Amino acid sequence: MQEPVVIDVQHLSRRFGSLIAVNDVSFQVRRGAIFGLLGPNGSGKSTIIRMLCGVLQPSSGDAHVLGFDASRETEAIKRRIGYMSQRFSLYADLSVRENLEFYGRIYGLSPQRLAERSLAVQELTGIGNRLDQLAGTLSGGWKQRLALACALIHEPDVVFLDEPTAGIDPVARRSLWDLLFQLSAQGVTLFVTTHYMDEAERCTSVGYIYSSRLIVCGEPDDLKRLPDVTRSGTRRFELEVSSPTARLAELRQLEGVVDATLFGQAIHLLARYELTESELLRRLNLTTASAMIRPIAPSLEDVFVTLTRAEEERELNGVRARDVGIENVVRTPTSERPDVGVRATKSPSGPFWGLRAMLLKEFSHIRREPATIFFMLVVPVLQTLIFGYAIQLKVEHIPTVVYDLDGRRSARELLEAFRNTRTFTIVDRVFDDESFERALTSGRAKVGVRVPPDYSDDLLSGRQAQAQVLIDGSDSNVATTALNSANLLGAALSSRISRGFAETLPAVPARNSAGHVAMPIEIRPRLLYNPDLESSHFFVPGLVGIIMQLVTLFLTSFAIVREREQGTLEQLFVTPVGRVALLLGKMVPYAVIGSLEMLIVLTVMVFVFGVPIHGSLTLLFGLASLFLVCALSLGLLVSTLAKTQLQAMQFAFLFMLPSVLLSGFVFPREEMPLPLYWLSFGIPVTYFVEILRGIVLRGADLIDLLPQVMGLTICCAIVLAVSVARFRKQLA
Repeated sequence: MQEPVVIDVQHLSRRFGSLIAVNDVSFQVRRGAIFGLLGPNGSGKSTIIRMLCGVLQPSSGDAHVLGFDASRETEAIKRRIGYMSQRFSLYADLSVRENLEFYGRIYGLSPQRLAERSLAVQELTGIGNRLDQLAGTLSGGWKQRLALACALIHEPDVVFLDEPTAGIDPVARRSLWDLLFQLSAQGVTLFVTTHYMDEAERCTSVGYIYSSRLIVCGEPDDLKRLPDVTRSGTRRFELEVSSPTARLAELRQLEGVVDATLFGQAIHLLARYELTESELLRRLNLTTASAMIRPIAPSLEDVFVTLTRAEEERELNGVRARDVGIENVVRTPTSERPDVGVRATKSPSGPFWGLRAMLLKEFSHIRREPATIFFMLVVPVLQTLIFGYAIQLKVEHIPTVVYDLDGRRSARELLEAFRNTRTFTIVDRVFDDESFERALTSGRAKVGVRVPPDYSDDLLSGRQAQAQVLIDGSDSNVATTALNSANLLGAALSSRISRGFAETLPAVPARNSAGHVAMPIEIRPRLLYNPDLESSHFFVPGLVGIIMQLVTLFLTSFAIVREREQGTLEQLFVTPVGRVALLLGKMVPYAVIGSLEMLIVLTVMVFVFGVPIHGSLTLLFGLASLFLVCALSLGLLVSTLAKTQLQAMQFAFLFMLPSVLLSGFVFPREEMPLPLYWLSFGIPVTYFVEILRGIVLRGADLIDLLPQVMGLTICCAIVLAVSVARFRKQLA
């Protein structure tokens, strides 16, 4: 009674743009079988495994593993399969024990069951005496044993092994195959890709894929009996002779010899029936004493070489493989081959020898890296534009709020004088003290002008009129400009009123409270929040936000991209770990690091730079958590865009450049051209810098910061949604 089919592939294809990686492949694998898939590099073996494991979507066709559809029921498949990738893709910086425990937990094993299974796979693979050794320090054979142990920790029904013996020594290869035979005897189905013919001989069934097409599939003995392998009228011999390499060229030119190839220290021949053993020896001037010749059955290597040549001939002639006979595949006689020997025209020497080759190679690398070309050519332009337009050292258009308690003509003239300067821009008029103070604490206005109710009366009666100007001292550069401009404005207005009067006249334009001659208008500026105009009070709070984004963005993106480069991410994709669990598992540790980084910077800010926190710490940490989610999402987004760590660094830099220059961290956003000013609203750190300065310097509350909180929330939602949508548990 035949075992049930556990892998069923029908007309499976996969395209990458114009490249057809797998073309109309069909086969079946039964329970407990060792199915070997052979083929040259790039023929599509790994692509088939990835589609069967559910990490790569087929372009067309159907595939079922254990009864589950490989396109729609991928998570159900992943719970019941094991996977060894083509290269070692476990965590090199974890110990053997930690790798086993990690994969056991991924598959949901309870602590007791994990301990049992760990002992079982240790006994099976023999790695029990290396549990505390780092995986990265293991030799090739022991790495493969560990990878197999991790693939078996959850007792899978099917195990996919992508070239499991590549790069390991013969002893380790034999040991690994002994383990595979044990698993097969226990009913585990094994799907193995390999380059080695001796390994193919050990499989219960074999498929051979060439140039994305499955040429043949069946049991090894059946494949050897295929008519196209040893065509009618031909037979195979093994010739043992001294100096076989010297005899090989001679044999290939003999009439009646269809093919000849070295096989160890012997020569395998495919010859027509009319060429007998004695006739062959006679033509080679050999005797039975100096050579041994005997008939042999074809090997799997003969099968695949013959079929490969037939496939190559089919591709050249544009006919189907079954129409190509072995007689069509004739190698060019050695005597007719062109002389391909290399004759050096010049001896390699000199310090500049090979420079041209190196230059061409490097330019080829650059040409095939679109991201590098983009950063080389586009980023400098962006930098020039940002530095040229966004960075304005001259401070103008300072947002100003007005609280006019007088309302008469003289007061209106004073406010009109403020409006007519390029330094102040009146953004709001308020009518109560609370609104006036909140406009300043929220950061909506950097300057507040309060006109007292008796301002006009004082001017008319000859007394000195006073107007209060409150200046946000957070940004010392802006505050200094506002202070000087307010004083100059008061002097200019007073000078205009005093024109035509002189000190010696009986009547003077104004006298102060002591009766002395005074300017008609006194502007009384007062610096808030940072009266000493310490620049550190402005930069350090904003630096907290920049550092948090820098740390989380770079660490998160690099961590994910590094796993993709090392292959460990693909290994995770094959496991049943949930997408949310995978994302949270990658992001939470860096959220903790980002929070710790924030505490460190805040501590330095308070105790080293002497910047006190005037607002609520609870509000500060709550909003910092929101920004942390946004920064982590940016790192995740970078990881979905970048394929290498170099690209991740370039993309992260592209995000950080506008964050530093356009967020208001260094340069006032109000001074930027309108397009860049509106662009700054799309940068999350813009809102967080305002939040930090509002809470730390001005003691702002949630109501004061509501616009910034809303903006940050919207940015966070958009970035998180895009990042999660792009991050999939599948390869591109």
